[in-house]
Amino acid sequence: MTPDAIEKLARQVLEACRRHQAMLATAESCTGGLVAAALTDIAGSSDVVERGFVTYSNEAKNDMLGVPAALIASHGAVSAEVAAAMAEGALRHARASVAVSVTGIAGPGGGSEAKPVGLVHFAAASRAGSLVRLERRYGPLGRKAIREAATADALRLVIDLLDADQATGGLP
Repeated sequence: MTPDAIEKLARQVLEACRRHQAMLATAESCTGGLVAAALTDIAGSSDVVERGFVTYSNEAKNDMLGVPAALIASHGAVSAEVAAAMAEGALRHARASVAVSVTGIAGPGGGSEAKPVGLVHFAAASRAGSLVRLERRYGPLGRKAIREAATADALRLVIDLLDADQATGGLP
């Protein structure tokens, strides 16, 4: 994923949020703030980006987002369940109407047979009650490429969430 492609996606997210009068929060682990950075690199993004949480450790996920330690213990930090809890926790701890989360294994180490390097879980949630999830298995592309690909997919997921909420009447 090129920086230009990520910037284009970030602009699309900002435009979609403005169109739907939505404020956005991010909750990031393996991307370490790259989603929020992609958005805030664009002048004028402060009318959309409410806040970003970088919750790299399990303790941060618990302390900052309220992800239950028992959920992390039972499913692992890199799981669909934790990604959903991160997005929902971001909504509880922010004034945003939509939130996106990312948790994964960027490598080069830290993977296992069940959860290999390149596995990333995403979730996007809205105050209208929508929750969309995504799992990607990028493979061993290298840490930078995995984090960039995950940033792009997180941005796309926000657009998908906004479209889903509009279709159900949850957003203007």
